[in-house]
Amino acid sequence: MRTTTRTSAQRPRRVSAADVARAVGVSPATVSYVMNGRSGVSEETRERILEVAEELGHTSSARANRLRSHQTRVIGLALTDIANPFYTEIAAGTIDAARARGYEVFLAHTQEDPATLRSVVDAMIARHVDGVVFTVLHPDDGDVIRSLRSAHIPLIQLSRRIERIEADFVGIDDRAAAAEMMEHVLEHGYRDIVTIVGPRVSSASAAREDGFTRTAESHGIRSIASHHISTYLSEQGGYAAVEELLARKALPRVIVCGSDAIALGAISALRAHSITVPDDVAVTGFDGLFPGASPLVELTTVNQPRREMAEQALELLTRRIDGAGGSFQSVLRAHELRIGTTCGCPRREHTATQAAAERAP
Repeated sequence: MRTTTRTSAQRPRRVSAADVARAVGVSPATVSYVMNGRSGVSEETRERILEVAEELGHTSSARANRLRSHQTRVIGLALTDIANPFYTEIAAGTIDAARARGYEVFLAHTQEDPATLRSVVDAMIARHVDGVVFTVLHPDDGDVIRSLRSAHIPLIQLSRRIERIEADFVGIDDRAAAAEMMEHVLEHGYRDIVTIVGPRVSSASAAREDGFTRTAESHGIRSIASHHISTYLSEQGGYAAVEELLARKALPRVIVCGSDAIALGAISALRAHSITVPDDVAVTGFDGLFPGASPLVELTTVNQPRREMAEQALELLTRRIDGAGGSFQSVLRAHELRIGTTCGCPRREHTATQAAAERAP
């Protein structure tokens, strides 16, 4: 189990009025006048002081009050596909965390379509949302980010990210988690391996595929392009990928999947062809979506703390909405390998306490 880490600098030191005064080139008294909402300072100087104060991470009560007076108390949430249980739980966690802070959520999903994302972001801007949580970003989605910047709407990246943009991020170390999963698979002695991941334009899917591949190669298993499949993040995507393997007569000994939804689709396709799991073909997932959901599906997978990730994202986003500056943070939450039976491991008897812990949000 990996512990929570923050890959960026720790929260910056408290910024004083004197720090702001030096940066702007005015006296501390002038800064104090502005921060306390008093008159006697030109509007141009006042705006400059507030702008620099926000950049440095100094948020006065006057500044915070002014920001709050323009808020709609609505946060946008752009998901990939609400039908995928991973995003369903992200949505529930985001909505609960937002309401606890006095916000409602404008929810939309894009199903990986750039035009839909563009339309969704335009609608969120038109409705003056206070901030946006993204789980959908692709590397070429910079234009929607620029639109939000122009509208002065903060954003946070959840699960997926565009590395080059300046924004907070909450997720897990996908590459490390994938490496741990592949190490476990290799412990079974499997050598004939196919990986099925989501769209490679997703940073999470790409990192998982990289973790799978590099770990296998480090054990002398040569990477073959035909053994790496990218599909839609759904049960239908996993089902179609296995049908493709069957059509090519290329069914491997083990299928390592980049999501639980894909894994369940793969298992369904195998069973439709009377291929047993794990005796004929072993299957692993990723996300930890179905603990104890069915005695027939004891999926070996990677647990992600989805609700905790959503709560962390809301905490960081609302700080930005309230005007907090400072360095952008990259927060990696803990993940854990959960061993089921679909990989070929024998069934493990869980105590009631362990089962309750797995079901807990």
